[in-house]
Amino acid sequence: MMKKRGILVKLGILIGLILTGCSDRNQEEMVVMAEVKKKTKPPAEVMIPVTKDFMPNMNFVPRSNIPTHIVLHFISNAANKPENPYMYEDIRGVFIDYDVSPHYMIDRDGEIYFLLPESRAARHAGKGGIEGFPEYEDHLNKYSIGIELMAIGTEEEMQLIMSPDHYREIPAEHIGYTEAQYQALNLLIDDILARNKQIKRDRVHIIGHDEYAPDRKTDPGDLFEWDKVFFTEE
Repeated sequence: MMKKRGILVKLGILIGLILTGCSDRNQEEMVVMAEVKKKTKPPAEVMIPVTKDFMPNMNFVPRSNIPTHIVLHFISNAANKPENPYMYEDIRGVFIDYDVSPHYMIDRDGEIYFLLPESRAARHAGKGGIEGFPEYEDHLNKYSIGIELMAIGTEEEMQLIMSPDHYREIPAEHIGYTEAQYQALNLLIDDILARNKQIKRDRVHIIGHDEYAPDRKTDPGDLFEWDKVFFTEE
């Protein structure tokens, strides 16, 4: 059963980002206080819900390594429902059908779905490599936390799963990312980093799937605006 929480953000301060604890021994709720750097003045109040809905046990692979990276992805059900590609249950079904899952997913309204404990090595990265981390080749799942955003890339980026005619059936508002997603993503990253000190808030440790596996993956793609992700200044 899914559990929903309401999160209140006021003037850039995340007051009680409530996520479920990620210990193997217990799943007690924990509250992390974090301050989010804003490049623009935020709204006075923003509600960001968090939903816990763990995937089936087939995805519960114990993690033996400390996470050092976050990998960003996009996901949709556009191949089957181009006119309505973001139904949560449909996308969850895709994960189950393909035996994959991220730790978190963010929908178009900025709602965060907590799908796997961070103590588990989610199946989200697959084969690939990162410059400077040769030991991670084909093993990034062991060292990373995966975040999916409900989004659709460019026609070229989507051509592996659909024809140009099929792509043109997708309403324009479903293409790319929403401001609510960027806001939720920054809050979620802040919360993850508060627990995982080996992950640095920079472009070395927070990467796209297409950077790890450029020969086979295109997400989060050209429509993802990296300058809307708040990184630590040098």
